[in-house]
Amino acid sequence: MNEVHRARVVFGDTDAMGIVYYGVYFRWFEIGRTELLRKSGIVYRDLNAMGIHLPVIEAGCRYLRPARYDDEVRIFTGMNQLAKARIGFEYRIESEAGVLTTGFTEHAFTDPSGRVIRPPGALRSKLQRVKDAL
Repeated sequence: MNEVHRARVVFGDTDAMGIVYYGVYFRWFEIGRTELLRKSGIVYRDLNAMGIHLPVIEAGCRYLRPARYDDEVRIFTGMNQLAKARIGFEYRIESEAGVLTTGFTEHAFTDPSGRVIRPPGALRSKLQRVKDAL
């Protein structure tokens, strides 16, 4: 996995106990995969313009330590699966305290109507190079 982004916990990310709300980690996972693809020359907006969507079909998160307001978090992301019509990512969120969470998402390649498709050959080759480089 590579570090792909750093973020600062804002007040709106925290709950009544002053720790990061559990759902925020999934937003950080989204940032992680978007930035991993961007750093590899694949812009998610361009995929949408090509009629390719990547809806989440499965996700998981293991919470190990809490993050708190104003902590800086580091988002690490890797690609752990590239099948005919699916792609999977894995994540690790860290702060100065250590590993906060680990998680994963699995996505289907679909067209705008939601029909499962195979990615075009050029895109698949590019994604394979990203996966192999991690």
